[in-house]
Amino acid sequence: MNDPSTMLQPVVQPLVETLGIDLGDRRSSYCLVAASGKTLDESSVATTRESLWALFQAKEPCRVVLEACGHVHWVAQLASEAGHEVVVANPRELRLISQGGRKNDRNDARTLARLGRVDVELLRPVKLRGEECRASRSLLHARDLLVRTRAKLVNFVRGQVKTFGGRVPSCSTSAFRNKAVGHVPEPIRAVITPMLEVLEQLETRIRDFDREIERLCEEQHPETGVLRQMRGVGPVLALAYVATIEDPARFASSRTVGNYVGLAPAQYASGAKTPELRISKRGDGFLRRLLVNAAAYILGPFGEDSDLRRYGGRIAHSGSQRDKARARIAVARKLACLLHHLWRTGSVWDPNYAASIITPRVGTN
Repeated sequence: MNDPSTMLQPVVQPLVETLGIDLGDRRSSYCLVAASGKTLDESSVATTRESLWALFQAKEPCRVVLEACGHVHWVAQLASEAGHEVVVANPRELRLISQGGRKNDRNDARTLARLGRVDVELLRPVKLRGEECRASRSLLHARDLLVRTRAKLVNFVRGQVKTFGGRVPSCSTSAFRNKAVGHVPEPIRAVITPMLEVLEQLETRIRDFDREIERLCEEQHPETGVLRQMRGVGPVLALAYVATIEDPARFASSRTVGNYVGLAPAQYASGAKTPELRISKRGDGFLRRLLVNAAAYILGPFGEDSDLRRYGGRIAHSGSQRDKARARIAVARKLACLLHHLWRTGSVWDPNYAASIITPRVGTN
């Protein structure tokens, strides 16, 4: 008699048709694949709301596979409204597309469709952010662009003044314009004066953005207040963190957030070899840069005494530049995890929590 356990068959979910779309700026190629693997339809369509809506409406409910790009948010929304299942592939993981020997839009659409048909997890699907968080990130990126432009103008003015034997006194970037006016040599005054006027305008716009960021933190993202308990975490980093992660429940463990923002070491283990690699630098580069800047402040002369600061100090104990850089990355990674923990639990930040739970050892005479 046959063993009943060997006669059990796994329940197989019926496959649906899969529509792979390679989004282009003007036209997008698509490929529709049946559950059996047969190609049902292949063509291209204009990358407009009207054309793509007509395409989605003409198809029976299916799985739509898109590659993350600038158009993906509104296209994914259209597909969802038309009743389709939407999967957004991570382009970093699609070596079959990015490093294919015969790369073109048509083949890319075929690859997306066939990978989506076989196993969605092969696409390393990404979660799209909501409109509110994307708007907050746009504000943060606009401010960041103005700040970096201001720094370039300040460096330009300092360099030009120096070549004519002058020197602008050390000061903050916000006070630079007033300090520099009286130190510009006459031969380049006609060149530098418009630069200083632009600096003044930039300073005004940056202050306007700062006020808007504070307003968003208070009104739309009050959870940023929990993150700002930590000294060194200001409104810009707090809003960027919340707008990037959006939902803390996405991560089962706070420890995984460091890897999400690319601050964990990359892995390339094979057999018995486990080489020590640099950080992966995957994920959002803007948030990663803000975390590293915050780590530099925590480890700097104005950082408060805390477990985090002492942790970085142990790594940078030798004083070498290499160890200091390693300490900044390590503190930034731990900071990313701590912020997630505070956000998820709503805890009160205790800078010396680890030291407070260590039981003193009783010595013997």
